[in-house]
Amino acid sequence: MTFATILNGIVPVFLLIALGYGLKKSNFLPLPVWPPIEKFAVYVLYPGWLIPAIWHADLSGFSAGPVSLGVLGAVAIASILGFSLKPVLKLSGPTFTSVFQGLMRFNSFVFIPVAAAIFGERANTVAAVAISALIPASNMICILVLAQWGEPPLDEKTGLPPVRTPAWMARTLLTNPIFASCLIGLSFNFIHLPSIPFADKSLKMLGEAAIPTGLILAGAGLSFGYIYRKPLLVSSVSLFKILVMPVMAWLICKACGGDQLAQGVALACGAAPCAAAAYVQARHMGGDAPLMAGIVAMTTSLSAVTMPLLLFIFHLA
Repeated sequence: MTFATILNGIVPVFLLIALGYGLKKSNFLPLPVWPPIEKFAVYVLYPGWLIPAIWHADLSGFSAGPVSLGVLGAVAIASILGFSLKPVLKLSGPTFTSVFQGLMRFNSFVFIPVAAAIFGERANTVAAVAISALIPASNMICILVLAQWGEPPLDEKTGLPPVRTPAWMARTLLTNPIFASCLIGLSFNFIHLPSIPFADKSLKMLGEAAIPTGLILAGAGLSFGYIYRKPLLVSSVSLFKILVMPVMAWLICKACGGDQLAQGVALACGAAPCAAAAYVQARHMGGDAPLMAGIVAMTTSLSAVTMPLLLFIFHLA
């Protein structure tokens, strides 16, 4: 596959991101409209894609194990690096949480259509496997880090910070719609629940709307202002995310015997920009939200170049 073909698969994804950014900046839709659209996408549309994708995925297939080990191994290494940097850089608690998220969170709205465009329909199943492994793990560890070092807003009723009990952390995790969707899909897959035609068709219609809506929302959420306030920190975290993470995921996947499809999906997953949801989580749980916004913006912008280059260099497309 030529570099031009790779670009033809990736450019439409980033054009939708650019469209979202333009719609937000032009005030085509008023600012108060965007949060409800985001909530609708995260709680309704995205589960419509994720649940059936994991439900019907062949988790025992040859690509499943290596791609899961590849992406989880890269996340584990990034997490260890994040913890080791805290005492060295002497970061504040909230700043550390955003650096930590920036090192290892990924935007599945970008990763999924890129993988499908480059590797074909088979990539959807392998992508679902990667997501079913990554989302529970990454959300769990990030929520625990934010719960420990973030400075969450005061409770509206009591005027006090939330009590960070294990029950509070478990509730925060289980009420995350993406995490819950993974659990539902994995449960259906584990018990071998047969296909339900009317449910599958309904979920498919929701799922078809999820990806373009998510890409437009990713663009609408970009904020470049903070990059200029802490350029070295934002740049360092961003370059690690979009250059080092994908190579680690590819190396581990290959070492575990993954075929070319598994290696390509692992690389594309690692190369995806930092998730816009990381900004929302930082804002709600007391992380450094402006820093998180800068990392999301820079990784999203640069990954439009680095994703096709990495796929071409590693001969995975």
